[in-house]
Amino acid sequence: MNNKEQSVTLFKEGFCCSQAVLVPYAEQWGLDREPFLKLADAFGGGIGGMASICGAVSGAIMVIGLKYGRTQPDDLDAKQKNRTLVKEFVKRYKDRYGTIECKELLGVDISTAEGQAIAKEKGLFESKCPKLIEDAVDILDGILAEQ
Repeated sequence: MNNKEQSVTLFKEGFCCSQAVLVPYAEQWGLDREPFLKLADAFGGGIGGMASICGAVSGAIMVIGLKYGRTQPDDLDAKQKNRTLVKEFVKRYKDRYGTIECKELLGVDISTAEGQAIAKEKGLFESKCPKLIEDAVDILDGILAEQ
């Protein structure tokens, strides 16, 4: 299974978008999935269910940080590369969707009970979120392949 298929499978199993995007990469790089499931869970639903930055976007940004983030405070080259790649990911996602905001991508504010009910009634989590995850992974895989 490729990253996109793994990500969608995790989402359909009940994990949030950020977990679904991050965990396949962590596992691919030989890392234990549990800490990454815990870390990414806080970013689901547009960061803590606030319908802000899309969880798929947050998950992809975490992957970039996991791969290219700095581990020494004076490693300015790694810091710059990480930030450049994050900006490029966000640019490409915005080029595709016009936004990285969950409530704008879904067309409803899921941070409210009313918004949650509308999203469930319209089946947005089943119809829109898997595509948002797939596209995040496509963009991410493209950026990683270019490095």
